[in-house]
Amino acid sequence: MAITLTEAAASRVKQFLGNRGKGMGLRLGVKTTGCSGMAYVIEYADAIEDGDVVFEAHGVKVIVNPRSLTYLDGTELDYAKEGLNEGFRFNNPNVKDTCGCGESFNV
Repeated sequence: MAITLTEAAASRVKQFLGNRGKGMGLRLGVKTTGCSGMAYVIEYADAIEDGDVVFEAHGVKVIVNPRSLTYLDGTELDYAKEGLNEGFRFNNPNVKDTCGCGESFNV
């Protein structure tokens, strides 16, 4: 089981954490929502909870709870700028379908 970050994503996370002035890394998860069933959750991690699984890529810790890891295993988190749009992208090999707006997915 693994979650990876591209260099671009890791660089952006480091910048966010530096601007924030605290944080152990990035917490990734999933929640039930949307028209396809699940959506990604991304937030700062100030602590590692009991049972969390920790991955490290390019000097950034990625923290995932075991329930979410089932849906995120093998995911690569990228960061891209395209024109005026920029943001994180989840390259998740487990996704079977996404909704039309791109906000939710199912496995």
